[in-house]
Parts: sequence; structure tokens; C-alpha cells
Amino acid sequence: MRPTLILAVHGTRDPRGTETARHLADRVAERTDAPVRLAFADVRAPDVAAVAATVEGPIVVVPAFLAGGYHVRVDIPGQLARAGRSDAHVTDALGADPRLVVAAAARLAEAGRRPGDAVVLAAAGSSDPSALAEVATAAERLSRLVETPVHVAYAATAAPGVAETVARLRARGHRRVAVASWLLAPGLFHTRVTGSGADAVAAPLCPDPGVADTVLERYHAALRPVPA
Repeated sequence: MRPTLILAVHGTRDPRGTETARHLADRVAERTDAPVRLAFADVRAPDVAAVAATVEGPIVVVPAFLAGGYHVRVDIPGQLARAGRSDAHVTDALGADPRLVVAAAARLAEAGRRPGDAVVLAAAGSSDPSALAEVATAAERLSRLVETPVHVAYAATAAPGVAETVARLRARGHRRVAVASWLLAPGLFHTRVTGSGADAVAAPLCPDPGVADTVLERYHAALRPVPA
């Protein structure tokens, strides 16, 4: 049997976000013969420790996060250790995968972004510099797709904030500002982004099929032999 894939997502009290996570886990399960289990890194149960403790055999944990911040580097490994499953393999976060950047561009177009709009990429934020660097990479890739500069802003933790960035762009003379989402699901952060005062706000990336594809790519990469 293939190793169990634990899909570790950021918890939310918003039922729409929880349903989105379950839908993503279902889409992943439809595309693989590996067992797929859903776990929450925080806020909701079951957490990663609870799920890992019930799994027999090898585990691959795929963090469904768009940057490798605290939850990916510290929290998830800590929960696995608490469950006695430090042997589990934790993959890289989904990060600035090109499939996700394409999804962000598609969501932005669906939201009504027009030629000439200033564009902001709204991310969750992190205190981890490497996570912020991943967001910057996503913004650079999105900029090439939409053929205009993309300004990074954050819904929490890091600066500048989304509303602050929208206001600054208007002060510079931009008549319209469109916000691309670097979030996976509805929840508190997306609610903050929608209240930023932008003219167009893109929906989160799920349920774009590129998200499930990226999860599975991380899983399969973990199974490949390490070159000698």
C-alpha cells in the first residue's frame, strides 16, 4: 500500500473554509490510489497529531500552505513528534508553484480586473522571511502573466496591509485597483481582503484543479528515490 497522504490545512472557524478543505481532500483522493486523510494545523480538529496517531505504516504530510512559515517548519513537525510519528515525511509547502500562479491570474480575470488596473497580490502574511520571499516569487510570476507590476500586501502579521496598499496606489493616481488572492480558501483573511476598498477582489484559489495537482506533485516527489 502507498504511504498515507495527510493533507494538512490551516484551520478556520469559517464553515466555508472548512468545506473548501474537505472538497480539496476529496479532489486529491479522486486522483490517487493512496489513502488520503485531512488534518488541520490549528483552530479545528482533528489536528495533525490526532490523525497521524491513527495511521499505520508510512506517512507523507503535504502542507496545503502557500508559503513555508511557522506551521510548516515548526507546528506540523511538532504535532507529528507528539503523536510519536517523527518518521513521517513532511513535504515542502505548495509555495509559488506555476500552476497556482496561473490559478491566481484566472481568479483575477474572473473578478473583473481590467487593463490598466493596478494589481495587488494579497497573502496571509508571516513572520518568517523565507515565507515572505516565496510570496514575492509568486508576485513576480503573476506579474509576468498579467503583464503589469504586482504589489505584495498582507492580510495579517506582515506589512504592508492590503487596505493600506490599495489606498497608497489610489494616492499615486491609479483610478482602479484589483486584488489577486494568494489564499486557498474563504475565512478571516479573505474577509479582510474583501474589505480593502479595491475595485475588484479575486476569489481564493480553491477549487482550481491546479491546487490538487500541486498537492499530488509534492506527494509523489516525496516517494522518489534520493539520487546517490
